[in-house]
Amino acid sequence: MNKFNLKLDGKTIEVEVNTLAEQANGSVLARSGDTLVLATAVMSKEDRENLGFFPLTVEYQEKYYAAGKIKGPRYIKRESRPSDEAICNARLIDRSIRPRFPKGLARDVQVIATILSWDGENDPDTLALLASSIALSISDIPWEGPLGAVRVCRKDGKLILSPSYEEKEGSDLDIVFSGLLNGKELLINMIEGGFNEVEEKSILESLDLVDKYLKSLIEFQKDIQEKVGKEKFVLEKKTDSDFEKEVKDFLKDKLGKALFDKDSEALDKVKKDLISFIDEDKSTDALDILDEEIDRLIHENIIKYNKRVDGRGLDEVRKITAQVGVLPRTHGTGLFSRGQTKALSILTLGSPGDQQLIEGMEIVGYKKFMHHYNFHPYSSGEVGPLRGPGRREIGHGALAEKALRPLILQSEDFPYTIRIVSEILSSNGSTSMASVSSSSLALMDAGVPISGLATGIAIGLAKDDKTGEYKVMTDIQGPEDHHGDMDFKVAGTRKGITALQMDVKIDGINRKIVEEALNKAKKARMDILTVMEKTISKPRSQLSSYAPRILTIQINPDKIREVIGPGGKVINEIIDKTGAQIDIEDSGLIYITSETKQGADKALSWIQDITREVVVGEVLKGKVKKTTDFGAFVEVLPNQEGLVHISKLSKTRVKKVEDVIKVGDSVSVKVLSVDDQGRINLSLIKKE
Repeated sequence: MNKFNLKLDGKTIEVEVNTLAEQANGSVLARSGDTLVLATAVMSKEDRENLGFFPLTVEYQEKYYAAGKIKGPRYIKRESRPSDEAICNARLIDRSIRPRFPKGLARDVQVIATILSWDGENDPDTLALLASSIALSISDIPWEGPLGAVRVCRKDGKLILSPSYEEKEGSDLDIVFSGLLNGKELLINMIEGGFNEVEEKSILESLDLVDKYLKSLIEFQKDIQEKVGKEKFVLEKKTDSDFEKEVKDFLKDKLGKALFDKDSEALDKVKKDLISFIDEDKSTDALDILDEEIDRLIHENIIKYNKRVDGRGLDEVRKITAQVGVLPRTHGTGLFSRGQTKALSILTLGSPGDQQLIEGMEIVGYKKFMHHYNFHPYSSGEVGPLRGPGRREIGHGALAEKALRPLILQSEDFPYTIRIVSEILSSNGSTSMASVSSSSLALMDAGVPISGLATGIAIGLAKDDKTGEYKVMTDIQGPEDHHGDMDFKVAGTRKGITALQMDVKIDGINRKIVEEALNKAKKARMDILTVMEKTISKPRSQLSSYAPRILTIQINPDKIREVIGPGGKVINEIIDKTGAQIDIEDSGLIYITSETKQGADKALSWIQDITREVVVGEVLKGKVKKTTDFGAFVEVLPNQEGLVHISKLSKTRVKKVEDVIKVGDSVSVKVLSVDDQGRINLSLIKKE
């Protein structure tokens, strides 16, 4: 058993290399406080032939027992599919470690991070990334690490490293950086962040803060690797220089023209001709060489000649169009187009009771704003099965939701539950950022009170590893995304950034490139917002006529039981007779939701009558419910009765209550007093 410790800004990270998962290629236990993560890395024994991609899978497993909870549906008390939060954390690890595997590795690699213990203070996601990096580093799997990862938040103007959950609450900046060392230079290879409309300089200040801490984490892992690491598996390089030359000679005069031809089918024809030209059993190798040549040509033309595949300038954004009110019966819609990328977002307003219940290892509560993203096969001109959302769809939906969340008002100001669905109709680069744009249009079209529109843009990079030359590009599309070196997504409003996500295919990028990408993204964001604001610049003054109406009333919490009634009798009667949905909070705040204003008003009036508190001197009409020897009980409000003492039935002496009024009589009464226990004393004015 080997244990290693590192002090990081007052917190201790403990790493234990043991034999718990002894059959894995690499495994470690990482601990911060009482949060404990087991990370394992396993590689298959055989190559997978003619696969065309690197078969890496990353899993992030939340366990209820880690938090001391028993959750799940009533009859299945076990973990089922990963939560959206777990899927996003798995993607965070994947985006960090994937670029560090050598090209040509065709064996299955699986990294699993399992949360064994969670203390409610230390966030397990960055710890899981760190543990995954160590597990890969000490294993025999070919991987060029290690990576450091830290989270930064800002609260009350102060940047906090590795914040607790309490410190993150109410912060206006929450960002994770992952990086590696190239000699002594720190290169950032993954960024994930959510913000409350912050300026670009805030991102750079966070990056400056984490520099030395990332370096410490990397050196810490190198020490572990040196002491307990296994010898790395040597990847055999299959080269056939004669075949490679033959393919390149065939492509020499054809590929460049097809790649920069605006005919979308030209490149497909080159691929078909190439496969026909070479032996069938070498088609996969030939297509790999073709891919490398496309990569080379794209880089060469951008870096040397500022020439992009579609002829645009490096800072030029494709044509933007924006529409609202596209669909007739929905509560709000927005259609956003950027070149061939088109996203249609549809917004639905619901009652507070429509909120999503979240029951995860970390998060337990309700969610009033949801954004869901759908990517259909036809959007890329392909045929494919329609299944539930995959990890990419969940990740893109979460990114857009993160970008839009700062725009949404608190429940007390706008009590509606909001769900937006972004349907990607056509895809050619950065559909997640397009969904941010179309969704903010839908919010304004629906009349949701947001302060301004939001949009996003993807910034790319072409870098020559030999010379160090590079060019940063605005608004990357398909080929530049696939063959480029960086996907730097920035979303925000005119006030500032709300979400940022970056991954790379190279070692990483330095601070200078981060700053340049942020500045280019800001300029593009402002230009796109100008176009969008010509379509709609402020929320509609009225909600859609098809949206439900919500009325609110604050009652005395002691009156809640009267609204509900025995066994729910009263509230169910209100719902049945008005068609309204009623949600009651413990504070006494009641939300009344109805498809019609008439139904909402009727339910409100009913509840007001039930909970209304009578005032001394007030004259009320009521019905006699019961008579006794000493007086009569009159219902003056729903479920509220007062006593008319026999002495208050008349100015003259009354021998028997029934001589004046009987059960069922309608009467007018005056409130004489209300005692400390809420008992109402009345006097009879007249019998109706």
